[in-house]
Amino acid sequence: RRQSEQGIQHDVKRQRFHSHDSETTVVNQAVPLPEERRYSLPGSVNSPLFYAYYTPGLSAYVSPLRDPIETTLPEARDKLSQQVLALFQACQQQGCDLNRKELCRTELQREIQHIFPQSRLFLVGSSLNGFGTRSSDGDLCLVVKQEPVSNLKHVNQKTEARHILSLIQKLFSTKLCNYIERPQLIRAKVPIVKFRDKVRQVLCVEFDLNVNNVVGIRNTFLLRTYAYIENRVRPLVLVVKKWASYHDINDASRGTLNSYSLVLMVLHYLQTLPEPILPSLQKMYPECFHPAMQLHLVHQAPSSIPRYLSKNGSSLGDLLIGFFKYYATEFDWSHQMISVREAKAIPRPDGAEWRNKFICVE
Repeated sequence: RRQSEQGIQHDVKRQRFHSHDSETTVVNQAVPLPEERRYSLPGSVNSPLFYAYYTPGLSAYVSPLRDPIETTLPEARDKLSQQVLALFQACQQQGCDLNRKELCRTELQREIQHIFPQSRLFLVGSSLNGFGTRSSDGDLCLVVKQEPVSNLKHVNQKTEARHILSLIQKLFSTKLCNYIERPQLIRAKVPIVKFRDKVRQVLCVEFDLNVNNVVGIRNTFLLRTYAYIENRVRPLVLVVKKWASYHDINDASRGTLNSYSLVLMVLHYLQTLPEPILPSLQKMYPECFHPAMQLHLVHQAPSSIPRYLSKNGSSLGDLLIGFFKYYATEFDWSHQMISVREAKAIPRPDGAEWRNKFICVE
């Protein structure tokens, strides 16, 4: 681990195929929340990767991050590459999909702040990290202003999250019952409230809302940077996700791989090619992705990162075949763990808790 991160643990995703409990751990920490920033991000982000705009009819800037203007799709000369690109273009999340989710987030934040005035609601996950599809759910993280961490050492974080979510569920079931459909409190390892946006039923979006899982916010912008620094990344990730979903191995609740792990598997593969297509962003730009960075600065940090110029000219079709070959014949599942942070396979942990875990992703 870098000396600058000493004492800060890196999250490790443990995948197991016989378990129905594969969610990540809630990270409950104090976060500085400037009162003047009432939306998920500041009003303007001057960056080639992050773009904000004004939506008429709302009381302030909102900032669903649009695809960078200069993004171009890779060439597809062979038939398989053309099919990969066609599937990507047909299934990728559209601007209108993101706008609907952002509008719902804005409206919900306004209502939730009546209960928690200093809270902020963030859109996270695939909706914002560049790997979303038209059918992607909306993931929301509610960050509630709290006392310093040192004063919370006796607080059960999971119990606290459930209490906050129970109040949110009550709000959704009463005051917002005309707008929110079927709010359910799921008492999982990471407690969430699941609900549907009733107003826009024609294009209904399902949401999962968690409390203070701020690692998800940081990871959203890390993955978004990976998504846009090389134009072959997003098509390849989306096709692998579609493949996994088609074969029923993309459902963490049933003990298979979640989408987050699939994304990391693709990124890791692209990092470990003889001529890498992706670097380790955490190593190249440690100041942009430091895990102790204040939350309200996280989205700004990657703004100066340029596109990655790889010497690898492999087509999308060749990369897709290579992905399957790498994990089927080359990766040593018994002794190695996938690490995007290190841009290489690292040794699996030896502890008893890792036994019978077939796929390990940091």
